[in-house]
Amino acid sequence: MIKFGTSGWRGIIAEEFTYRNVAVVTQAIANLIKEEYTNASVIIGYDTRFMSEDFAKTAAEILAGNGIKALLCKKDTPTPVIAYSVVHSGLSGGINFTASHNPYKYNGLKYSLAWGGHALSETTKKIEKYCVSIQSKDIKSVPLKSGIKSKLIELHNPQADYIKRIKELVNFKALKKSDIRVAVDVMHGTGSDYLNVLLDSAGINHTTINKDRDTMFGGGAPEPVEKNLSELLNMVKKESYRLGLSTDVDADRFGIIDSDGTFITPNQVIPILLYHLNRTRGWTGIAVRSVMTSHLLDKFAAKIGVEVVETPVGFKYIGEVMMNNPDKFLIGGEESGGLTIRGHVPEKDGILACLLMTEAVAMSKKSVAGLLKDIKKLTGETLTSRLNFCLPSETMEIFRNILETKPPESIAGMKVQKNITVDGHKFILEDSTWIGFRVSGTEPLVRIYAESDSQTKLNKLLKIGKDFVYGK
Repeated sequence: MIKFGTSGWRGIIAEEFTYRNVAVVTQAIANLIKEEYTNASVIIGYDTRFMSEDFAKTAAEILAGNGIKALLCKKDTPTPVIAYSVVHSGLSGGINFTASHNPYKYNGLKYSLAWGGHALSETTKKIEKYCVSIQSKDIKSVPLKSGIKSKLIELHNPQADYIKRIKELVNFKALKKSDIRVAVDVMHGTGSDYLNVLLDSAGINHTTINKDRDTMFGGGAPEPVEKNLSELLNMVKKESYRLGLSTDVDADRFGIIDSDGTFITPNQVIPILLYHLNRTRGWTGIAVRSVMTSHLLDKFAAKIGVEVVETPVGFKYIGEVMMNNPDKFLIGGEESGGLTIRGHVPEKDGILACLLMTEAVAMSKKSVAGLLKDIKKLTGETLTSRLNFCLPSETMEIFRNILETKPPESIAGMKVQKNITVDGHKFILEDSTWIGFRVSGTEPLVRIYAESDSQTKLNKLLKIGKDFVYGK
């Protein structure tokens, strides 16, 4: 069965993710589009994974076979660029072939609606339902050359429009005045021809690594987290760069390294950029975060009169709040490395996040640690951690049932004051302490999230959380 998670459909190449299944999902999307539009146009993009461009070609042929115009990207394209193209060009939707930060053996499909955000659950459930009934005879397709000749397939390059928009959102004048040097790791992904171009345009002295296409991603996962950025981290320290910047394979996630080689977590980046946007642009309104994202954002937002809205995990929910509150929305982010701001798309954008952090450092003339210190003077200490556990599906179901039927009344000697069940279970304790448990929607993982004001409390929470997952 084809199932959509929090960010699209993903599967192992040649097992779940096959030409046949791609054709079925695309036909299901085509059926859905034809129900809602008479003259539909859809952009189709792809990342640098194995066969992504071939899957994209297949999708374009099927959309064209259904009378839907397909704008097929000429080369690999970041997810936020696809989202911006949908909104900017008034398209009916977007399909992007990517498994985001997952290891090389995976591929995936992200489907964006006309408002630019990922399809919400009511839409993906319809797609899944269509997929069950689609047979080979139901799949309509035309050859690529025929589709181009009939103008139902158009080879498309969305780069220029996106670059123009980012230049409107980021203070390029301030960047050009600075003497900041940055190191960049695009992790063999789609960010290469975008982040580099924008840094060049801003006159930023930069060096980029891993910009060639490698469908194995060096044997690892193209996720910009600390354990995967050792090369960039060492480069920043040894060669005295002010910042290290990184994007994942489809450039919707970001990674930030400070001048001393310290990895700055997304939980820290989001409040730092809220601070920067409030201070330099005077923005107020609402900040949005997913349920398992740090409350450091809440603490700082309260000091500057900004409201915080909490959503389920999945950037599509942040995007939904953004679309419903376009004038009030200030910034939205999640602890896994997603972020967007007012005036942009309801989709996470790692390229924008990297440039905004560069802007914040350049304009403040401080290190990232210095900006974080300013925030913590107002909020006090906030320490956060996350653990991932890969469990068999039956064990995960047992764990899920325990959470639903017998949630703990106290944890680490602290009474549970509130059990937030918007996505998983988040137990609010005392003294700004909380612990969350969530079964991943895209991977066979159980995740533990914990936060407190001291390392001792945090360590204790994590140990108890691990024991709870394994039934000890």
